[in-house]
Amino acid sequence: MRVRKTFAHGGLTLAHGAFHVRETVHVCAAGCTQPDLASAHGRALIKRQAAVAELLLPRSTVGYDVMAFVGLQRFVHYRQRDEILAALQQKYHIVLSSGEVSELGRRFLVYLEALHHARAPDLRAALAKDGGWPLHIDATGEDGQGTLLVPYAGWRGWAMGAWKIPTERADAVLPKLRAVEALFGAPCAVMRDLGKAMIEAARDFVAGREELIPVLGCHMHFLKDIGKDLLRTAHDDLCDLFRRFEVLPRLRALARDLGRTLGTEIQQARRELTDWLAGTDPQFRLPEGNAGLAAVRALGQWVLDYPDDGTNAGFPFDRPWLDLYLRCLRSCRAAESWLREPCADRRVLLGLERLHRIVEPVRSELPFRVPVRTIQQRARLFDELRDALRLQLKAPANQLPASADAQHQSAELRDIKKAVEKLETSLKQRRPERGPAEDLRKAIDLILKHLDHHGPSLWGHVIAVPPTVGGGIRLVARTNVLLESFFHEIKHGERRRSGRKVLTQDFEQLPASAVLARNLTKPDYVTILCGTLDDLPHAFAQLDALDRSRSLPARILTVASTTVSGQDSDIVSSSLPRADRDLVRTAAMQERVLAEARSHAPRRPPPLRAAQATVV
Repeated sequence: MRVRKTFAHGGLTLAHGAFHVRETVHVCAAGCTQPDLASAHGRALIKRQAAVAELLLPRSTVGYDVMAFVGLQRFVHYRQRDEILAALQQKYHIVLSSGEVSELGRRFLVYLEALHHARAPDLRAALAKDGGWPLHIDATGEDGQGTLLVPYAGWRGWAMGAWKIPTERADAVLPKLRAVEALFGAPCAVMRDLGKAMIEAARDFVAGREELIPVLGCHMHFLKDIGKDLLRTAHDDLCDLFRRFEVLPRLRALARDLGRTLGTEIQQARRELTDWLAGTDPQFRLPEGNAGLAAVRALGQWVLDYPDDGTNAGFPFDRPWLDLYLRCLRSCRAAESWLREPCADRRVLLGLERLHRIVEPVRSELPFRVPVRTIQQRARLFDELRDALRLQLKAPANQLPASADAQHQSAELRDIKKAVEKLETSLKQRRPERGPAEDLRKAIDLILKHLDHHGPSLWGHVIAVPPTVGGGIRLVARTNVLLESFFHEIKHGERRRSGRKVLTQDFEQLPASAVLARNLTKPDYVTILCGTLDDLPHAFAQLDALDRSRSLPARILTVASTTVSGQDSDIVSSSLPRADRDLVRTAAMQERVLAEARSHAPRRPPPLRAAQATVV
């Protein structure tokens, strides 16, 4: 090697802050070259000083540790760019631009994904020591945009990969599952939801294998789908009735008007209402004055607070419009009870009568009774199935169960299966063959149809652990709640960072590899990947050790540009993906369409002949 050049340049690292260094670069004296996809003749074999090369990104003055810091802050802690800039300046006295922070975040994800693939053999060995790994698959997005597919190792809680796919289709999902298998080995089971695409992809993924891989359906999705099919129509009809009679807007107007009437004396009225509620009057007469107005107002607000009767589990586990109906009935009876012995205060009496007029149609109008009766009858069947499945709506702790726990869970799973089979038999016996109970018959048929179609995928969660790694059994989670909670964490973090509730634009812009950053919150994953998070910059530097001429993202971009067009692309299954949307919105496309539209005058249809006109 001979000296090629000596030059001075700056650098920025967390360990050293801003510094200047004089570096000598050597080149092969014999003129040796190394392959380069960007050049047909290759490029000269050069060597930089190792002490500097391990600190700074190739062709950059920024250190690997700065890039790791930015990436962790952005994709693990979900900090905004201004927050990252402030932390760098206050703690390390490093000044960057906001655009450079965004670029470092993108580079971080490229290095992280490459390191994830580089450590695939070690990750695969760790999964094998657990006796295998259950593959949870699901996709998420926002308003149908930015569909993100994630395969997830359920026992470890690791995201094994992430891809942006055009739409949730089997032909887009299946190649990604096979890519994960090539890196980390075949899973011991597959847990998926009940969507058509996931069912087809999982079926094709396990087909033709010598060793059977059970494909399991999510119990939560199974129960939720049945509940929606049972209750959705009647629940929506009840919602439409409340909107037609304007019950909620009129109740809100009543509460506002009474609040304005009380004016500045509302605090005193609340205290008087509290004393009245705590009273011991057996007849519980409505008080007069401001306390009476506050009592009428509180009754209306109690009806408006109908969501409090739910469990925050969402429909169909909660039926909010049915809860509103029941509260309207109770408030109507309470108002009628007070009206039997009218209050002497005219203002209170008028307010109470107004409240009664608002909620009374809910009881007297026949249209309300039909959907309510349907919901109550079908909800009883749904609750029977829910009790048989014994589902917990919150995700269990993601820990490796001991053998005793696994044995207990296996016995409990057998009991659940027997309970579902017993319920299925009971439904067949209770099903009316004829007569006026048509709705009950349809509801039972719907549940039996779901059990017949998805029944085989509801069982098979007990996995035998090979004797070479300890033997025994382990259980796959009965639901995909683990993966959905993982998605919830990502979306919650992105909402925290962006301040936006709807993440359509954010998910379109978010790289798929950002999902892998969540693995850095798992100590066992970090240990295999780099040891500790403090060693992450050094692990990134090792990825560039063989070629310091360009950074990893630049090399990957060069390889991608030389790949045959369309060879590694996904099948485009969406009608207007982002790439096409950007193309059709260009000024050139607009001008071409307008030019072609102006080039030909609109043609008039030929005049009709007499015979044709007569027929017309």
